[in-house]
Amino acid sequence: MNVPLGGIWLWLPLLLTWLTPEVSSSWWYMRAAGGSSRVMCDNVPGLVSRQRQLCHRHPDVMRAIGLGVAEWTAECQHQFRHHRWSCNTLDRDHSLFGRVLLRSSRESAFVYAISSAGVVFAITRACSQGELKSCSCDPKKKGSAKDSKGAFDWGGCSDNIDYGIKFARAFVDAKERKGKDARALMNLHNNRAGRKAVKRFLKQECKCHGVSGSCTLRTCWLAMADFRKTGDYLWRKYNGAIQVVMNQDGTGFTVANKRFKKPTKNDLVYFENSPDYCIRDREAGSLGTAGRVCNLTSRGMDSCEVMCCGRGYDTSHVTRMTKCECKFHWCCAVRCQDCLEALDVHTCKAPKSADWTTPT
Repeated sequence: MNVPLGGIWLWLPLLLTWLTPEVSSSWWYMRAAGGSSRVMCDNVPGLVSRQRQLCHRHPDVMRAIGLGVAEWTAECQHQFRHHRWSCNTLDRDHSLFGRVLLRSSRESAFVYAISSAGVVFAITRACSQGELKSCSCDPKKKGSAKDSKGAFDWGGCSDNIDYGIKFARAFVDAKERKGKDARALMNLHNNRAGRKAVKRFLKQECKCHGVSGSCTLRTCWLAMADFRKTGDYLWRKYNGAIQVVMNQDGTGFTVANKRFKKPTKNDLVYFENSPDYCIRDREAGSLGTAGRVCNLTSRGMDSCEVMCCGRGYDTSHVTRMTKCECKFHWCCAVRCQDCLEALDVHTCKAPKSADWTTPT
């Protein structure tokens, strides 16, 4: 099911260039636009009218989203670091992750979920840090309340995650809501799963007040957990993603294999099986695994047998500088020696033909 690429990943590279020009050689685009948010919003390709309206009205929110791109891209790469597809980005590709997102695979499901979660996280954080005109701390967390430990007062700055979710849903989902096809429904489902994942790890933090920290009085607020928790959770959902097909009336999903459970709103869903990502394949968006580091002693996905797809591996002997003989000195420092460490690095052999493959 190869479909035209829509959603957040089409316009994010250009938005990122606009807002954080040091990450790209295309800085000329912002100069050509004269730094105007209106000119830029009008020229970002792929935006539907609702997205363009939000871009015009909230340039500060666009900036927050742009600054968060690197964070959730890095999280995606962390989660896939031991896999053949490593969530690698393509510098010269307009969609950031290339053609891999054209396939309705588990990888696409994860990317849409983690990006949607990242938008929520970036906007909510910017709200709490006072960087946005349209929101601030959660206005509903005022007065007194009770929990299992007793009464407390709301104070500090509770993360306004409801605003982050509302804006992310309006902006990210706008393009998908224009479509009626199966891929649009898949993207909407995974976008929502990503948003829900961030809220899942909202936690209450408190500070005690009283004699010797007796906690006779407590001031509490709600705070998002580190984004790694969201990434870890969505990674588990990726591993348990459910393959689906459209139902007969075209309004929702049913499981492709009747032995599996019906997906919940928290699950990731996909239509197509993934390619093996072993070789460079332009149509599949695969860069292959030639040159990837593998683990000779592992039995997992990062093992040389699995990572190298049975092609074998090359071994190089390298030395690196490490910290050693570390000692604690009162008070309060740790001092280490610089030591040279020799080790073997194993990298996957290239296939006989290292060029891009083209299906016949």
